[in-house]
Amino acid sequence: MAFVMVLSWSRQIYLQFYLNQQMENFLRGHVAAFEAWNGLPKVLLYDNLKSAVLERQGDAIRFHPTLLALSAHYRFEPRPVAVARGNEKGRVERAIRYIRDNFFAARHFQTLEELNHQADHWCQGISGERRCPENTELTVKEAFHQEQPSLLSLPDNPFDTRERKPVIARKTPYIRFDLNDYSIPHQHVQKPLTVIADLKRLCILDGEHMIAEHRRSFDKAKQIEDENHINALWLQKTNAKQHRGQDRLSAASAHIPLFLQQAIQRGHVLTTTLRLLNQLLDDYGRDELHSALDEALKQQSPYPQAVQQILERRRDEKRQPPPLAVAVPDKVKPYCVKAVNLADYDQLNPSHEDGPVNDSETEQDKEKEKKKKKAQKKEPEPENAITAITKEENHD
Repeated sequence: MAFVMVLSWSRQIYLQFYLNQQMENFLRGHVAAFEAWNGLPKVLLYDNLKSAVLERQGDAIRFHPTLLALSAHYRFEPRPVAVARGNEKGRVERAIRYIRDNFFAARHFQTLEELNHQADHWCQGISGERRCPENTELTVKEAFHQEQPSLLSLPDNPFDTRERKPVIARKTPYIRFDLNDYSIPHQHVQKPLTVIADLKRLCILDGEHMIAEHRRSFDKAKQIEDENHINALWLQKTNAKQHRGQDRLSAASAHIPLFLQQAIQRGHVLTTTLRLLNQLLDDYGRDELHSALDEALKQQSPYPQAVQQILERRRDEKRQPPPLAVAVPDKVKPYCVKAVNLADYDQLNPSHEDGPVNDSETEQDKEKEKKKKKAQKKEPEPENAITAITKEENHD
């Protein structure tokens, strides 16, 4: 977008380019023109654009409230031209045509800053050296020097043209502004925040306190990060991981607090100590580790290598194979399974001395008893057999 403002008598042109037609850029053009001229006219004529006039019914005009705030700050009168009256804004219309033909013709630039720098040089040079239509004996630059003392003086503080937008940080430590993601401290996630931005800098506020500051980017789908934010988040996650490992060891053995305290006093790194002890806990179990920690403290050797030597010696004395390296997911390591006395299950059925009764075994015993009784009925009794033989002998 090209912002153009022209002084009516001297025809001095102010030209500035912006990336879009947002209201903030419209205001920035005013402030920059006033500062370039070191003053401003008492009346500013506007076309009926939405940035200036929201609604119009004949002579009843509803101005944009932000434009009214700007005019109140600089004490000028905003005045829209009549609808379909091109002659009332002829000076700026001719200036735009002059810019299109004279400034843009065969011009090369790489960035917006370079284009605006060329525009400033053109306004002070080629545009300022042309003849003033109100007095052809003067150039535009000379006419402006005569007109400038009659301009209104500038207030002590310029009008605030920064963009303000409420945003909400979601689960990740980033906020979205202008299709880009800007990092914030991780302590401020899931909070309503405020973004204040100008053309070069972007500030993020939590209430009245600024929590982050970034260089503004006009790209799309970019992540603009502060290294301090990322490092603080990484450090918190690392510390949380250390606390989980320490809590797991404390649940496995009551000797852990004293062991770690003495290890730190002797200059051992806490992170390495926790990692090695957790690995020994995975390899040998809580009971063996508890006994080894007790022995290491009695020997005044509070470091994980001493605990490992004690565990290996005890394993060799018991003639046990070395522990197998089993990969255990980190999410299940904090859980401790307590050993249960299986003899407690015998109390579920006190009448059975050998243990709990299985229904399938009871049915099998009944089947065996039935088969045994049937077999006994089929076999003849010995007394009947002897009686039968005696009867046969008497018959003979």
